[in-house]
Amino acid sequence: MTLIKSISGIRGTIGGGVGDALTPLDIVRFTASYAAFIKKQANSSNTIIIGRDARISGEMVSNIVSGTLIGCGFDVLDVGLSTTPTIEVAVQLEKSAGGIILTASHNPKQWNALKLLNGKGEFLSAKDGEEILALAENDAFTFTEVDDLGKYTFDDSFNDKHIDEVLKLNLVDVDLVKSAGFKVVLDAVNSTGGFMIPRLLERMGVECVKLFCEPNGQFPHNPEPLPENLTEISKLVVSEKADFGIVVDPDVDRLAMVCEDGSMFGEEYTLVVVTDYVLSKTPGNTVSNLSSTRALRDVTNNHNGKYDASAVGEVNVVEKMKATNAIIGGEGNGGVIYPELHYGRDALIGVALFLTQLAERKISAKALRDSYPNYFISKNKIQLTPEIDVDAILSALEEKYKNEQITTIDGLKIDFEEGWVHLRKSNTEPIIRIYAESEGEEKANEFANNMINEIKGLI
Repeated sequence: MTLIKSISGIRGTIGGGVGDALTPLDIVRFTASYAAFIKKQANSSNTIIIGRDARISGEMVSNIVSGTLIGCGFDVLDVGLSTTPTIEVAVQLEKSAGGIILTASHNPKQWNALKLLNGKGEFLSAKDGEEILALAENDAFTFTEVDDLGKYTFDDSFNDKHIDEVLKLNLVDVDLVKSAGFKVVLDAVNSTGGFMIPRLLERMGVECVKLFCEPNGQFPHNPEPLPENLTEISKLVVSEKADFGIVVDPDVDRLAMVCEDGSMFGEEYTLVVVTDYVLSKTPGNTVSNLSSTRALRDVTNNHNGKYDASAVGEVNVVEKMKATNAIIGGEGNGGVIYPELHYGRDALIGVALFLTQLAERKISAKALRDSYPNYFISKNKIQLTPEIDVDAILSALEEKYKNEQITTIDGLKIDFEEGWVHLRKSNTEPIIRIYAESEGEEKANEFANNMINEIKGLI
């Protein structure tokens, strides 16, 4: 059993002992800590918005979170089955005091998590997250007396309100997309994207063939949208003669595409292609994290913008975007952040902008993908055990490669002339991530495998 407490929230497996897994007592403790933090923010609102993906444990976790917040004196507005970006937009629209999203994102079905939002509908800063972690450690909670208990309201209309906001964006051309007559296949891994993406597509006049779209939390394959997990949609796109395929993770903040021939568009290129379209209409700056493809830098340079890299993590990307006035940014995991609507990864925005660009350019998804540099990122990981000293490993490698371009704002990134390698300890899993990029899969894998062998030699 696993319980991971981080500045971004609490994540763990369901079942097991207190403090070793995401148990009801751990959920109460962390929710109460968040409530205590929000009370200190002097918000005008007394409402906290919650929502969840379709995980089997979602209803249980939601009930505990709601009850705890009410016991802390907060009114709860429950959006129900929804998406991470929808809750972020709801907090923004309602000007609520904060929000809690109940999802473990791409983790398997035995996991769940509490993702915490501030009153802007954005993930908490590192400083705020550390304060909540400290509150959770001391267990000095005081709950509200009976006359001051909060109230519970259920309102799932925010799912449609989110779609309304996406379709109102200036760069989303619904009429143009309708005229293109697109047909797509959707793999929503039996979570909430199974009803949210089809609603969006229907509004845009796109025919949708559904694959794994029943929101029952029974993930039919590993829910991370990586090529090895997408064999069935790849075949279905071809057999259905669809224009392309759409893949989202359980909480619908990551987006990957499949070309009409069944090949992968590549989740790294979701942000690249959408950014190219946005910059062609509204020039400006961009941001992605250190583990994202160089192609975004190339596209930004082509439009005379300035590209900056941040540490990995959505909150770090958002912070850098604000500092550089970036008009679009995100992460190479298929996460598109478009501040025109909100500062959060949003697959619905990604789908709407991708459709508009494809309709405008009048080319196939494969031709669109082939118009960009052929970088390939090899994504690997090494399972950690408690005795492994990650910091010592990274220090040894930094010394060995000190004559290369080194970046240490998040783990260790080594830039070589023909590519780069980024090593970092995951915030969400007990692993070291090893990402390597170069032109072509063979060269990228060679970079990655060489580094993996070096790490294993240091363990």
